[in-house]
Amino acid sequence: MYRKILVALDHSSARNVVLEQAISLAQQLKASLMLVHVLSAYDTDSPGLPVRTYHSYYPILDSVAWETYQKRWETYEQGCLNELRQWASQAEAQGVTTEFTQTSGDPGRVICEVAGNWPADLILVGHRGRKGLSELFLGSVSNYVMHHAPCSVLVAHSTVTQATPEASETMTAAPA
Repeated sequence: MYRKILVALDHSSARNVVLEQAISLAQQLKASLMLVHVLSAYDTDSPGLPVRTYHSYYPILDSVAWETYQKRWETYEQGCLNELRQWASQAEAQGVTTEFTQTSGDPGRVICEVAGNWPADLILVGHRGRKGLSELFLGSVSNYVMHHAPCSVLVAHSTVTQATPEASETMTAAPA
């Protein structure tokens, strides 16, 4: 059935739910995991986009600002890679064969591309539970993946709440 499970991880609170469910599912199915993290300027811990300075009518990116941005991005990239290694070690310690990859780009597109190239039988992705304008403007990686994935998709829901940072856990399956 499912022998190769791609697990999309980010820095949201949903990542722990997603990783725990992925490890549990892989153990039950005797499947291997591919942990994927996509570096994005819009990620929670990202240094964002480079700051432009205005020396004239047109904005420019001076060398000092660019060098500062590059250093911050490299620190972010290395920190994310270290965290990805830890997650892979956590899965391996529980007897699950695990690979990992990190790349930059649009998260939804990259996840679908990696799933097709690996090739995955199932994608496990988190969903923060954004609604309305928040979902409209911030987008939904899980929604994109559900509609463009080359395989089945399992969405681990993590409801956004004001009162508690802990997430309620439910799962939704979407066939390929």
